[in-house]
Amino acid sequence: MGVDLLSEDDWRVPTKHGLVCTLANGPSTITHGFNRPEHHDRLVRDCEHLIPRVREAGIDRMIVFSGSRAGMSDSEGLRHCAAGLRRVTPIAQKHGVTIVMEILNSKVDHRDYQCDRTAWGASLVRAVGSPNFKLLYDIYHAQIMEGDVIRTLRDHADAIGHYHTAGVPGRHELDARQELNYAAIAQAIADTGFEGVVAHEFMPRDDPMDSLRQAVACCTVVRAAR
Repeated sequence: MGVDLLSEDDWRVPTKHGLVCTLANGPSTITHGFNRPEHHDRLVRDCEHLIPRVREAGIDRMIVFSGSRAGMSDSEGLRHCAAGLRRVTPIAQKHGVTIVMEILNSKVDHRDYQCDRTAWGASLVRAVGSPNFKLLYDIYHAQIMEGDVIRTLRDHADAIGHYHTAGVPGRHELDARQELNYAAIAQAIADTGFEGVVAHEFMPRDDPMDSLRQAVACCTVVRAAR
């Protein structure tokens, strides 16, 4: 068991409670990311600082973001992201850290965010060409943008290195008050052979621990024989 999305000052807090940090915050932000070449030098310097420390803290994944479009075409954004990420993946590989870029919806929560489609993100993974760069497939965001979750995660399984869950709409519990069948989604993820982390990232309306137990139970499945 672990906790996602912690910054450097908090990386070791989970260990005091028998947990681990499963995903470290990286140097980019949702609006200012790798799609702008003018950010690359700073992002590379920050990655040179952060990635060795991420590994020293026992964490093997770090999140990054594409940034907002701000009028940039998807092809140009992909090209710029790939160029910047190719400068930092050798650092990540040296230290055994996987960099993951999150898919976010640009329809409801993060207007104008560029990495808002799985196909675009998978194309970026191929363009970067490193085993140390993958997608963070956020099921909540992907459902809002494109739906067809199970087919999509199957088709792009090789590009996905981390998952987030939450109910749609509203980003609440994984229960009958929302539209996704998380038991089936969890089974599909397991059947791809995925061995990484599926993190629950919802805002509970009910008792938080009860909601977390329900989410864990819902997503606990048996992997089919391969």
